[in-house]
Amino acid sequence: MMLSQKLRRKFQVASLIMHNGYLGFLFGIPLYRGFLKGFCAPGLNCHSCPASLFACPIGMLQNSLATYRTFSLQNFLPTFTYTLGFLIFWGVLLSRFICGWLCPFGLIQELLYKIPSPKKRLSPAPGIRIFIKGSILLVSVIIVPVFIVKGFYGINAFCKYLCPAGTLEAAIPQIILQPRLRHFVGALFFLKLFILLVIIIFCILEERFFCKTLCPLGLVYGLFNKISILKFPTKENKCKICEASSLECIKCLKCIK
Repeated sequence: MMLSQKLRRKFQVASLIMHNGYLGFLFGIPLYRGFLKGFCAPGLNCHSCPASLFACPIGMLQNSLATYRTFSLQNFLPTFTYTLGFLIFWGVLLSRFICGWLCPFGLIQELLYKIPSPKKRLSPAPGIRIFIKGSILLVSVIIVPVFIVKGFYGINAFCKYLCPAGTLEAAIPQIILQPRLRHFVGALFFLKLFILLVIIIFCILEERFFCKTLCPLGLVYGLFNKISILKFPTKENKCKICEASSLECIKCLKCIK
């Protein structure tokens, strides 16, 4: 492994620990609800993970939009403004460096790809991938939480129905740690479990399949790729191993190998 890739792996592991440094679940306190949970961490990491210290930016954005019809403007605006400002700040500062160096679920995908198997290109062309991620962001993160209301709140569609990080990091561990929750396991859990298994298989066959094709957070950060403050010495290569200068570049530095 090149020096740059060894350094990147150290960053990824350190970020995983930063995102998930709560150990209270080992002593019977299943979920951290302290001061830090009011803040987002930069990567895709479920806030309901037993070890999670921070909120997920996509989850917090959904939650704020889901309360749009219920809360007063005074209560809605602070969370929404904070989350939007958070995404813009980290997008301008680091853009998709976050995906390649800091995202816990990005690291999980890379470890899955190391499992021996035939490797295939499963993701569509970059333009189609951007359309898919944009559709997921627009529909499940914005439109459904705002316009489809169940009870008093909108439905957090991405977290509830799609997010594999939530199933892997939160739903499965919480069911293991809290036996009383097993009574609530139903069709929705098995649907999300099926989606997770499909994504895991695809990530074994193609590196970072979810990141490339489905992740709305990666799309948001990618919008800032060309204007971000952090610049890496990427270059276009005929081998097409990289996506340099595009919305898809995660600044992994493989292009300079």
